[in-house]
Amino acid sequence: MKNIFYKALCGLGIIVSLVSCKKKDSPLTKVTPADLDSIAANYYEQYLKLHPLEATAQGDYRYNDQLPITIDRDFISGEISFFNSVQEQLKKVDYKNLNDEDKTVYDVLDYTLKDKIENYAYHPEYIPFTQFDGLPLQFPLLGSGSGFQPFKTEKDYQDWLSRAEKFPKWMDAAIENFREGIKNNYVLPQKLVVKMIPQMTAEEIVSPDLEKNIFYGPVKNFPKSFSEAQKEKLIADYKNLILQKIIPAYIKMGNFLAKEYLPKARTTDGINGLPKGNEIYAFYVKSQTTTDKTPEEINKIGLEQVAMLRAEMEKVKQQVGFSGTLEEFITFVKADPKAMPYKTEKEVINAFNGILTKITPKLKTMFGVTPKTKFEIRQTEKFREATASAEYFPGTSDGKKPGIFYIPLPDPSKFNVTSGMESLFLHEAIPGHHYQVSLQQENTSLPKFMRFGWFGAYGEGWAHYCETLGPEFGLYTDPYQKMGYLSDQMLRAVRLVVDTGLHTGTMNREEAIKYFLSNISYDEAAATAEIERYMALPGQALGYKIGALRIRELRDKYQKELGAKFSLAKFHDEVLNQGCLPLDVLDRKMENWAKRQ
Repeated sequence: MKNIFYKALCGLGIIVSLVSCKKKDSPLTKVTPADLDSIAANYYEQYLKLHPLEATAQGDYRYNDQLPITIDRDFISGEISFFNSVQEQLKKVDYKNLNDEDKTVYDVLDYTLKDKIENYAYHPEYIPFTQFDGLPLQFPLLGSGSGFQPFKTEKDYQDWLSRAEKFPKWMDAAIENFREGIKNNYVLPQKLVVKMIPQMTAEEIVSPDLEKNIFYGPVKNFPKSFSEAQKEKLIADYKNLILQKIIPAYIKMGNFLAKEYLPKARTTDGINGLPKGNEIYAFYVKSQTTTDKTPEEINKIGLEQVAMLRAEMEKVKQQVGFSGTLEEFITFVKADPKAMPYKTEKEVINAFNGILTKITPKLKTMFGVTPKTKFEIRQTEKFREATASAEYFPGTSDGKKPGIFYIPLPDPSKFNVTSGMESLFLHEAIPGHHYQVSLQQENTSLPKFMRFGWFGAYGEGWAHYCETLGPEFGLYTDPYQKMGYLSDQMLRAVRLVVDTGLHTGTMNREEAIKYFLSNISYDEAAATAEIERYMALPGQALGYKIGALRIRELRDKYQKELGAKFSLAKFHDEVLNQGCLPLDVLDRKMENWAKRQ
């Protein structure tokens, strides 16, 4: 199997330095910036072949019929060899002679390769998916016709049939990996596995009544151009796929999780409960924050931030004239009619447009470069608004589709401004995700792996930092809007405490839920879902606050050092002009920028 995989990759031109297709390297030669460009371009071209779902998500439809078993041992060893081969090429680059921008490209690619290789040392394949994330959860949306898999032509429909045909093999590989995890005592917490079982057997996934089955969606929405003969053939093929392949794969996984995996799952909540758990968590912390901060340091930062934000909330409580405790006030504002001033959907959308109108004059003083991609505020569609949260959908890099800030409004009269209306707009829309993602995608001078790359500590850190710009934009003057901003800041601060607490074993699930509820006005079900998300994705929730604090630290540092030479617009432009970066790479980039000032 391994040799076949290697030959296949060699044949595709994917891996140039695997043992089975390796040519002797020439003596070490220095590589020019032009060669760095080609190393970066080739890396990403081959990476997309290995990860065709990512290509589809970006609108690159060349591999829409493919679904490699990326959790398979042979696939992983082949991928590691590929990453190593790119690293060997990078070593030939004369780093000292690169300009500042090319040094950043080098640093990001070098970081990416090292991070991906080290990740595999901790056997993430033993937990191929969780209740929060993974292919079995993404697959129904892909196959429904409302995800990023296109269903516009007959070829699109055939591509999905080919891709979905391979899904049972992926599920079988996942079962084998879960079993390997059991052998190595590397298993999920029982409290998460009990949530996964009903997900695998949900009616919309396993119903033999195809009208109720989510995978039948594309058949219900054929393009008008399809002939009756085309439709008949596709209907037969889709029925066969769903009834013979997809439904049995989900039922098999549900039975496996219930009967074989759940009894072997662990009773501990944090990843420290696994063999070498502390080592694994230290890696995830480093990977998710893109810094060398330890879990202990991050926990301390979290506690300090929570204390500071509670003190700020106390001031708002006094301003409003509330006499109870802070916990009572946090609960009170959720039901206070003064915090719910709107009656219609139009009023809420108009209020968001009002925020944009208010901040627009100041944007010109804070940013020298702004996106060409257009921007819209829309109400979330009715069919999905009951379960959706406010979110940003990026536009396309060609400018054909605008970036869209979606806001769900199932009942506008209950839309509460203390949910962080003004801060939400700064984070999700402008200048948060819309500026950051659009400028990154529009920058055609960036290699593609950076144009479409993502580091959560930077991407979410930037958006979270943008919330702190509210006072400079003239926002947060209303106490309820200020409370909403502080609540948004608090959510990210609490995450530092509970994520590190859970995964170092100083907090269990119940203690984490209690701590969460004492600082944030969620109901218990929502708080539980949040805590279980952190249990499933160790370290993922740390990036927001760590990234935001780092950007603020850099701003304060250079404002002080440069004095009159400091321009906030130039600082922001420099932070954004090469897209998502690991935070330590951002440090070096901004240091070079400061020297040039």
